[in-house]
Amino acid sequence: MENIMTIAGKVKYTITLDPSVWIFDDRRVDLTTYFSQTAESSDSLENYTKAVSKHWDREIMEGAIYPPTLKTEKKFEKEKVLTGTFGIPFKPFLLNSEPAVDAKSLVVHTLTDEIEIPLETAYNFILGYSKDGKPLTSDGPIHIYYGDGSNKDNPIKNITGFIIK
Repeated sequence: MENIMTIAGKVKYTITLDPSVWIFDDRRVDLTTYFSQTAESSDSLENYTKAVSKHWDREIMEGAIYPPTLKTEKKFEKEKVLTGTFGIPFKPFLLNSEPAVDAKSLVVHTLTDEIEIPLETAYNFILGYSKDGKPLTSDGPIHIYYGDGSNKDNPIKNITGFIIK
């Protein structure tokens, strides 16, 4: 149970975080490339349109059969999940907890310290939860990376929980 953390304090709902299940979450990001990519803003309609047109193009080029390339793509994705270094955006968890209107900061509790960070900065956090396909057991269960990548070589480690003030 030491991997379970909570978001508590000035929130409508106390949220429980379990990093061991995030590997199955579609919101995961690859930390080996995340901070080197340029930020692209897109909406869900644009993503849907691209996915549908990609599928349409594939059917036109290869016919409406189950081509062998799809099988290899699934195998590659499974391999990537088992060997990758991943994180997940913190914003959805904060939004689900519904911080109070007067909440100004997030206190990150670690084994040795308490770090107070403005709430607006915390919305951009990326929570790293795996390295090379393995959970962060020695200094985890998560690492905190700032959204701009300024601490990508030295993330906040040994997190035990979060309190919104």
